[in-house]
Amino acid sequence: MPVRDAACLMANRRIRKEEDVITIHGDPLSVHTRKVIVTAILKDIDYQLVIPDRPPPSRRKPSPDELIPALQDNDFALTDSTAICLYLENKQPSPTILPGDISACGRALWFNAYADGTLFRNVVQPLFYQTIVAPKIRRVPSDIKLIDQIFKEVQPSIFGYLESQIDGQFLVGDAMTLADIAIASNFIVYQYIGYNVDVARYPKLGKYLRGVAENEAFGKALDNEKPFVATMGLDRSFLDRFSFIHQFAA
Repeated sequence: MPVRDAACLMANRRIRKEEDVITIHGDPLSVHTRKVIVTAILKDIDYQLVIPDRPPPSRRKPSPDELIPALQDNDFALTDSTAICLYLENKQPSPTILPGDISACGRALWFNAYADGTLFRNVVQPLFYQTIVAPKIRRVPSDIKLIDQIFKEVQPSIFGYLESQIDGQFLVGDAMTLADIAIASNFIVYQYIGYNVDVARYPKLGKYLRGVAENEAFGKALDNEKPFVATMGLDRSFLDRFSFIHQFAA
């Protein structure tokens, strides 16, 4: 995979004008950055990923508060993963990530909010911190009591709710929407850090997540993440069961 410099990763490179390529600033393993990347791939929008440690000096700072992910499209800059995804939805309307039906659209937006809020803040973010950041980066002990509390008191209601809402291949309608991209992006990180969805307890959720991960756009995004997963020492073995992703292996 070609690299522009130590902090700039090119993806989906084609022979097009430079101004047609958007820049996504973010961590490739971030739940929210992945949401933007999958949306861009799904919509066949060329992008380059700039890891925020060292953005190219020719680029203006895309986010005044330095939040990521951030989008730069020529002279236009934007932060917040949902705002960026909606921008890309208008930039390239097909294939859509929001259903045309007003009720279905509202439901897709609700699941996106649930993923970014409840699922991420109450399960994925604290588990990532206690499993990876605390012991491996900050070199401090994990809070085992907090981890146990999440698994016993927090996670069951969230996973149970999602299990109750699945009635087919996708959360809303018959095609992948922002709802699926946001929910599945969280579970990718959840499994990267070594936790598995109990398919005996949540069979619909397990089947659903496998189906979303096998989507072509998701498969390409996950394949692009492989070197970063290896560098962080994360667990990618759960993807070995997903045959579609093997098509993108190097």
